[in-house]
Amino acid sequence: MQQRSADRLARILDSCAGLLDETGYEQLTTRAVAERAEVPIGSVYRFFSNKRALVDALALRNLDAYADRIAARLADLPASDWRAAIDAVLDEYLAMKRSVPGFALVDFGPPFPVESASDDANRRLADRLAVLLAGHLGRRPDEGLSRAILVSVEAADALLQLAFRTDPSGDADIIAETRTLVTSYLAHTLD
Repeated sequence: MQQRSADRLARILDSCAGLLDETGYEQLTTRAVAERAEVPIGSVYRFFSNKRALVDALALRNLDAYADRIAARLADLPASDWRAAIDAVLDEYLAMKRSVPGFALVDFGPPFPVESASDDANRRLADRLAVLLAGHLGRRPDEGLSRAILVSVEAADALLQLAFRTDPSGDADIIAETRTLVTSYLAHTLD
């Protein structure tokens, strides 16, 4: 029973992601998601009260998948090479941006204003990355590291949005500049 429920939930979120790519957020409906997932509309409402909640859940699933990918990459890197860890963080984001359905519109947060600071996608991402990177580097996540990661996430987010507005697959030069900026900035905290 639990496995069927988990499978149904995954189908609903997969359908939401595909429809976001095709129609965007404004045109997304819970009815269309139910039809795509081949489930009764009541099944969608069993998990989600509205499309906003559905998109929030997709964003959290993306964040969990991203964190898993980062953890796998970090496991293969020497703890002393924080620059390689930052490259892995950026590379995995770019890979997901280019290949994961719905990720272009809803990476780690919905495409609408959040209701509170705790719902801020960049803050959630920075908190998760601070824990992952601190663990990899054999450090405790402290306030200075958390702030540096948050600033890096905010800067990278703005620049990568520009890169993907400039070129649908991501402008290589802007991506390279993003990598340089983030690495240079984090050097004062991680060296």
